[in-house]
Amino acid sequence: MPGIECPSQSSSTLLHVLVTGARGGVGSAVVEHLRNLGHRVSAWDLPEYDVTDSDSIVAAITDLDDSDPLDALVHTPGVLRPDSALNPDPASLRFSLEVNLLGTVAVCAPVARRFVERRGGSLVVVSSNAAAVPRAGMAAYGASKAATTSWVRTLGLECAPHGVRCNVISPGSTDTPMLRGMWPEGSDQSAQVIAGTPEQYRLGIPLQRLADPSDIAGACAFLISPAARHITMHDLRIDGGATLDA
Repeated sequence: MPGIECPSQSSSTLLHVLVTGARGGVGSAVVEHLRNLGHRVSAWDLPEYDVTDSDSIVAAITDLDDSDPLDALVHTPGVLRPDSALNPDPASLRFSLEVNLLGTVAVCAPVARRFVERRGGSLVVVSSNAAAVPRAGMAAYGASKAATTSWVRTLGLECAPHGVRCNVISPGSTDTPMLRGMWPEGSDQSAQVIAGTPEQYRLGIPLQRLADPSDIAGACAFLISPAARHITMHDLRIDGGATLDA
């Protein structure tokens, strides 16, 4: 429409982006997509960078940001160990919280403090739609992701007066090694995931497809871009409608 300009990605808005979990199914797609857009990407993952080692992470962030100041962070690491709420597995619960929640805190808090000092920057955390709906057999994962989503939104509230944006992306079933690792070896259960499992009170996917990691990557690129300059504390569901936006 004449007279209306929409913010867009251009050479003048190329960013230095830190991507954590960069070798994972989603993380690797994010790295590739951002580099294709021309952004400078620092890609971190195990074994060099362990999000559960908070002291080392803070030191690495300090060194990186001092040498080449960051404009954005996309944090993607996550673990899933099936378990029960009725019969809890303490080891699974501790591990899920350590990586999914405390790992997010260890990375995002020091980066956010740097952004606040400079009064600008954006971070995106990849959580899960399991944070919003109960999933039988995924007690620790859902709890850790719910805590992660809540924490990031609170971080966004604290950072907002300083011009720093913090958003969450909550994918549903996405065609990654993590999802396929939950299936019996050699099997393809895509059709069952899409159809849903009523006996487990799990809805199917209305759009009739699994997400591709590139779907998540494109959303990450949008949320760190100037086109999303007025979006913060948002939880973007990318699940083909599986949670009915619950």
